[in-house]
Amino acid sequence: MDKTTSLSQAIGTHLHNGDTVALEGFGHLVPVAAAHEIIRQKFTGLTLARMSCDVIVDQLLGADCLQGLISSFVANSSAGSLYELRRRVEHSDPEPLWFDEYSHGGMVARYQAGASKLPFQPIASYRGSDLAIKNPRIKSVTDPFGGPPIHVVPALNPDLTIVHAQRADREGNVQAWGMLGIQTEAAFAGRRLIVTVEEIVDESIIRSDPNRTIIPAHIVDAVVAVPRGAHPHSVQGYYDRDDEFSRDWSTLARDAEAVRDWLQTNIHDTADHAEFLALLGDDHFDRLSIKDAFSTPVNYGGRG
Repeated sequence: MDKTTSLSQAIGTHLHNGDTVALEGFGHLVPVAAAHEIIRQKFTGLTLARMSCDVIVDQLLGADCLQGLISSFVANSSAGSLYELRRRVEHSDPEPLWFDEYSHGGMVARYQAGASKLPFQPIASYRGSDLAIKNPRIKSVTDPFGGPPIHVVPALNPDLTIVHAQRADREGNVQAWGMLGIQTEAAFAGRRLIVTVEEIVDESIIRSDPNRTIIPAHIVDAVVAVPRGAHPHSVQGYYDRDDEFSRDWSTLARDAEAVRDWLQTNIHDTADHAEFLALLGDDHFDRLSIKDAFSTPVNYGGRG
């Protein structure tokens, strides 16, 4: 079954106002283009689940797409602060933001419980942590095997999960490599799943290296080819991280009106991600180019 579609069609079909949407990818493989399309289509009332916040969180907030945030890290990577987020959390400006905070381990446990269709998951690392005191959704239960009480976190089952990867076939078998995050668990935890990729490849390429498949086709609702769909983040084997863009964002976002102007010019006034990238200019990506570093071929063998 061919599940390829456009990004606008995928977002418009599978996301609804008021949904909880997970946008996952750790360090690289971040579904930035999908976040921009959510802004472009002016969704509202969303709750965002994202372990590591970055510029897309600020941009979604600046576009008034979000009413809530579920996260475990809130900073613009190593580039500075997220001032749209800070305005809401610190000053309720222009309005308060519901913020459900966990550790990275707590977020992983929530996705794992959701993917396993369990109501909750135990986690030992909250012993002695103030998070267990501050967050009423972190509970303590009796160990049925006689040990001390243990903390548990509730399952996270987003209405929609969106992840980015290097490649997929037309049926939606998704392959990724390099530093991976919680994409597989988040994909299985979601009620619906959109995958954006740098390129669509033939099924034979996927079958030639099956261990790179992190998401199987049967849980994918839509697959979309979006080259440079993770910019300003990197994609292993395709392009490097654009640190200058992220640093510039932390400067720009100090001014709420500047955020609105940027969103208007770069998102609302562009038809798609390709037009957004065109505003940056082709030469912008020359300094993000990478050298080849191929892995050693693997012989899977098999009967003749």
